[in-house]
Amino acid sequence: MSFKLSKRSYERLNGIDAILVAIVTEAIKESPYDFGIPRDGGLRTAERQKELFNKGVSKADGYKKKSYHQSGKAFDIYAFVGGEASWDKGALTHIARHIIKVAKEQFDVDLEWGGDWKSFKDYPHFQIK
Repeated sequence: MSFKLSKRSYERLNGIDAILVAIVTEAIKESPYDFGIPRDGGLRTAERQKELFNKGVSKADGYKKKSYHQSGKAFDIYAFVGGEASWDKGALTHIARHIIKVAKEQFDVDLEWGGDWKSFKDYPHFQIK
């Protein structure tokens, strides 16, 4: 099955490094699951990053510790499972392995996936190493 990003997902990638947009565009085509970009899955201001930190959904406060999202070097995804947005770890893991493979094989880019982190698992998150 061949998937493609929605217009809204592309809008949410506005300001993200062009190579990351290219990787996502290519990776979704043969992804094991359809996926999209959540509301805060792209570029973030320091203020928005601080709000996410205060909610406990990020370890970066946007000021003392900056997120890769603030520099356009990161993106987040969610999976479509059963026709609905999902943060299912299994689905995200399958998608992540595929995205990382596409990034390396087709773009020679090493992506870091938050699901591989040791202390804080961030399954929807990808960033340029």
